[in-house]
Amino acid sequence: MAPHIATVTWQRGNDDFLDKRYRRAHTWHFDGGATVAASSSPHVVPLPYSDAAAVDPEEAYVAALSSCHMLWFMDLASRAGFRLNSYTDAAVGTMAKNEQGQLVVTQVQLSPVTRFDAAHAPSAAQLDDLHHRAHASCFLANSVKTRIDCAPVLEVEGA
Repeated sequence: MAPHIATVTWQRGNDDFLDKRYRRAHTWHFDGGATVAASSSPHVVPLPYSDAAAVDPEEAYVAALSSCHMLWFMDLASRAGFRLNSYTDAAVGTMAKNEQGQLVVTQVQLSPVTRFDAAHAPSAAQLDDLHHRAHASCFLANSVKTRIDCAPVLEVEGA
């Protein structure tokens, strides 16, 4: 399988950093050329040290799960002969402490609203089956306990 590449960049600028009052705004660069303004959530790090207009990792996680589910749903609906006209999901992630007392995303509620062409629409049971199959197929829903490795590189300026 092909690798999926995201480059995350941050610069200290004129902030002291050691006083813990530094900007958390950073940038995500994707291999296809997209660039996204990112930051810590203002729910976690107060303004002005976070950027409320930027995407935070928790929002990106929720959006990625929703998007993966939608893409599988679309594929399955198309293969089954159902003509989907629109799909909107106002997905919500909930954070709480886990058994170890760590703050984690404990639940993501997907709430997809689907509109189909009347001549090519599924029944309620078929719609439910499509969503169950989309969830079972979603790479990210199946990856929630993904192993994460870290290979750090140290560079020292002015040494």
